Amino acid sequence: MSIEQGQLAPDFQLPASDGSMVKLSDLRGKNVVLYFYPKDMTPGCTTEACDFRDHHQNFTDVDAVILGVSPDPIERHEKFIEKHGLPFLLLADEDHEVAEKYGVWKLKKNFGKEYMGIERSTFIINKEGKIAKLWLKVKVKGHVEETLQFVEENL
Repeated sequence: MSIEQGQLAPDFQLPASDGSMVKLSDLRGKNVVLYFYPKDMTPGCTTEACDFRDHHQNFTDVDAVILGVSPDPIERHEKFIEKHGLPFLLLADEDHEVAEKYGVWKLKKNFGKEYMGIERSTFIINKEGKIAKLWLKVKVKGHVEETLQFVEENL
């Protein structure tokens, strides 16, 4: 499935690191930064999460909610949050259903091995629930700043 700018963001409901269930449509009226990442506790994912943490207040100031999504279970998310002081929710997409809806569950290659996994991606969903911007195949360095700049200037 392919997601395009301007279309309504696919709705979903996933368990969150605070014990709640997060339903995307319940967040209408807020801007949502929905970022998909491969795995808790890995170098690139830790850097990205910490960058979002360090800019969390800036996103809050522009009425944006940050949600991180990976296939990791809630228990692993809780450890990741505790270790790095993450102030936003991480969602457990263990069966990768939401990643598939957003077109980010891909065949990946690493050291000659092929496997299915998350392609690091970020979706900005506006207050009306539409995709305002998307980044696929994200490179971590500078990405959070670019995301924040887009939200500040466009939403």
